[in-house]
Amino acid sequence: MEEKKILKREEVPAEYTWNLGDIYSSASDWEKDAAKAEKLPAEIEKFKGHLGDGGETLLKWYQKMEEVSLLVEKLFGYASLAADQDLGNNENQARKGRMTGLYVKIQSAAAFEDAEIMEIPEEKLEGFYREQKGLELYRHAIDLIRRRKAHTLSAAEEQLLAATQEMAEGPENIGSIFRNADLKFPSVTDQNGQTHELTQGTYGMMMESDDRVLRKNAFEIFYATWKAHEALSATILDAHTKQQSFYARARKYGSNLEAALDATQVPVSVYHNLIDTVHQHMNSMYRYMNLRKKMMGVDELHMYDLSNFIVQDADEKITFEQAKEAVFKAIKPLGEEYTEVVRQAYENRWLDVYENEGKRSGAYSSGGARPHPYILLNHKDNLNSQFTLIHETGHTMHSYLSMKNQPVIYSDYVIFVAEVASTCNEVLMMKQLLLETKDKKKRAYLLNYFMDQFRTTLYRQTMFAEFELKINELVEGGETLTADRMNEMYYDLNRLYYGDEMVVDEQIAGEWARIPHFFYNYYVYQYATGFSAAIALATRILKEGEPAVRDYLKFLSSGSSTDPISLLKIAGVDMSSPAPINDALDQFDGLITEMEELFY
Repeated sequence: MEEKKILKREEVPAEYTWNLGDIYSSASDWEKDAAKAEKLPAEIEKFKGHLGDGGETLLKWYQKMEEVSLLVEKLFGYASLAADQDLGNNENQARKGRMTGLYVKIQSAAAFEDAEIMEIPEEKLEGFYREQKGLELYRHAIDLIRRRKAHTLSAAEEQLLAATQEMAEGPENIGSIFRNADLKFPSVTDQNGQTHELTQGTYGMMMESDDRVLRKNAFEIFYATWKAHEALSATILDAHTKQQSFYARARKYGSNLEAALDATQVPVSVYHNLIDTVHQHMNSMYRYMNLRKKMMGVDELHMYDLSNFIVQDADEKITFEQAKEAVFKAIKPLGEEYTEVVRQAYENRWLDVYENEGKRSGAYSSGGARPHPYILLNHKDNLNSQFTLIHETGHTMHSYLSMKNQPVIYSDYVIFVAEVASTCNEVLMMKQLLLETKDKKKRAYLLNYFMDQFRTTLYRQTMFAEFELKINELVEGGETLTADRMNEMYYDLNRLYYGDEMVVDEQIAGEWARIPHFFYNYYVYQYATGFSAAIALATRILKEGEPAVRDYLKFLSSGSSTDPISLLKIAGVDMSSPAPINDALDQFDGLITEMEELFY
């Protein structure tokens, strides 16, 4: 496929760039608001020591913080988006840095909020609600603070814990620098004897290559390099896990897991339920490994054979215009209201479409940027970019509908549900493409794409979650994490998750060392739960139609107005039960059956 020339920012046609004029018409207008915002920390500090004075003061506090939030989001949104469109523009970078500094000052100025709200006696607080009816709007936000009272220490102890935070970030920071800056890899050769530079970035591309010699060489050299530093990696992860255990114990939690999930209002049972349910469906993964082995025509399936496409030459050029049309076909079941907002987004330049010199890589939806979210893309004319477009559109619609329907304080959504809308859109697109694709090879290519989403998102992330649970339990039991112990546990988990149909190469035992998410404190499981919820939602929408769509749009419009499990129940999905995970994995099993029927 012919590579497009990468243009300078000013050379990109305006219709393929976002219009930041919707936020500020000029940089000078931004400067005027920035000058106002610089005064916010002083205005916030005037409330210190007074939140418990009366209902009127508490109401004014929340109204002031909504005013602060709106102004800072607007300022930071403009600065951040402008900076990302050209990282070489020093003026834009300076604005972003200025807003980052202001945000830190505001957080510091408002740090008294939680302690003062917790100190208000219950009877007195109820009197505030009776005194000021407008305060009722903020009851849920106040309850979220007060529910942590049992895990909040004295003022002196809290001050001491706060003083340790910078020190506590040491293991994660050291690990990040080691992984991304200090660790170097030898070059590798392909089947033709050509040499390729091996880095953290190129490794993933090599694993997708059709050249099995390159994949094998890259795999072995990559993990041999990690092996040489495994004692350091283990020490860093041990230090991180122990500091998390210290904070959990200090705040009177029974475990690191309980502390991490309590912060997002997710029951611990949800975590265990995910692992237990996936264990019950291991045979589906074993079937997929057997199918992949047969379709690749190899005597042995190795760990370096998992990421390449098993259906060749079926990818096709898909222009951005074609990708947009595919999005509209896929979201048609979501109704006219949803579709019309997406049409406005595409026509009114909420998107920045193509790569240009200096532009940030990857893709994202800007979330809370007002008056509407923005989407950054680096569109290539392929299927993956088509799915990226509908994925980020899902995020944007979730943010747009929550901002439109919720007060400022509840207009964002928590991480547990953050990937649901985007992945639901992807599932709707996949099902639409499968519905209209009759060509055997193209259909197989789509099935391969979809099955690998199940493997990498539901199974693999659950395996990561299980490993994270095991290492935390070791530390909480008084043990030290060593490379040998973690290698053994991680290797056994790979054997459990992939089964006897493949050779679980010994090098994979050290993969834990390269996974940055193990420093995010029980984060990875949410990829698997979010994927399962999205499968369930898309299935219900296509099966039940209007009632399901109505519930789904209500969920998208609910922001953070209640806890995440209750939010998903609005849409008809109960993540406290195994049903959504069971149903998703049953669909995975069906995809394997269809692929088998296509070829055998």
